[in-house]
Amino acid sequence: MSKQQNHQTEEFRREAVRLLESSGKSVSVLARELGISEKSLYRWRKKYGLQSRLKASPEPAELSAEVKRLQRENEVLRQEREILKKALSIFSRNQS
Repeated sequence: MSKQQNHQTEEFRREAVRLLESSGKSVSVLARELGISEKSLYRWRKKYGLQSRLKASPEPAELSAEVKRLQRENEVLRQEREILKKALSIFSRNQS
């Protein structure tokens, strides 16, 4: 007799872990409600849970580089906005 395996989507797994972390329910209660094994829920929590997300957070050097990149991009966007404002005022004067 072979055991039938249920294959849940990654979205389902992530949502189950989110429910586990936010609902305050025990693993056994939530697993029973979702119709999955406790073992599966424990594995998913290890893979998709808050602790694994914290471990996967970027290093400070990566964050610093990203901040610098975003600051440069922000400055370019400010300059473009100023140019568009000036162009708008020039075109507005010509139509009067």
